[in-house]
Amino acid sequence: MKRTRREFLKTGSMMAAGSLISPSIVSAENIIQTQTGGTLTKHELPKLPYAYDALEPYIDAKTMELHHSKHHQAYVTGLIKAEEELSKARAANDFALVQHWSRRAAFNGGGHFLHAMFWKVMAPNGKGGGGEPDGMLLDKIKEDFGDYKMFMENFSAAARDVEGGGWALLHYRRSDKRLIVLQVENQHKLSAWDTVPVLGIDVWEHAYYLKYQNQRAEYVKNWWNVVNWKQVADNLKAAM
Repeated sequence: MKRTRREFLKTGSMMAAGSLISPSIVSAENIIQTQTGGTLTKHELPKLPYAYDALEPYIDAKTMELHHSKHHQAYVTGLIKAEEELSKARAANDFALVQHWSRRAAFNGGGHFLHAMFWKVMAPNGKGGGGEPDGMLLDKIKEDFGDYKMFMENFSAAARDVEGGGWALLHYRRSDKRLIVLQVENQHKLSAWDTVPVLGIDVWEHAYYLKYQNQRAEYVKNWWNVVNWKQVADNLKAAM
């Protein structure tokens, strides 16, 4: 029997989340049984795989502490709240605020997912971070962008030119098996279907302002020193 579109999207999104985010976020024990509008996930802030000062001098410790413990935590809290309200709406058959809570779920859910990936695609310089990709990942970059330098310039330009706050993301597009670079405003606007992000840089001001002030381009340039290419390769393999 063919799966419905809803079943397909649900399965695909769970597979992507499970491959790119800490398993504790989507594990069975984090599913909350409710008596209202279906089961809910107990979303949690993932632990950083390194200390707050580990990415210095490229990203300072205070920025990392605030970014992780305050900003990311706020997205987790917001996602939980939005999904709880949507569950209550289903139970009460009252959807007057469905547009509001759907938007909050998209914004906070995007923030949670992308930040959980962001921490993992970085590592201390010389200890997994920096350098250039190799192996299958480098071959794929050359195939889809011409060479590594052209990819890096494309990605950096996308990051520098995001309007307002948002992200530059390297996606794997399943329909034609290509890597593509996309911009995302906030955590969800301008995003695309049929893609899985495998690398991303946060260019909201809270990600760099304490150290770089308004010099986003300098932040983007220095960020390449902490990219964890092994994790990016693992993300690509999972997406493929």
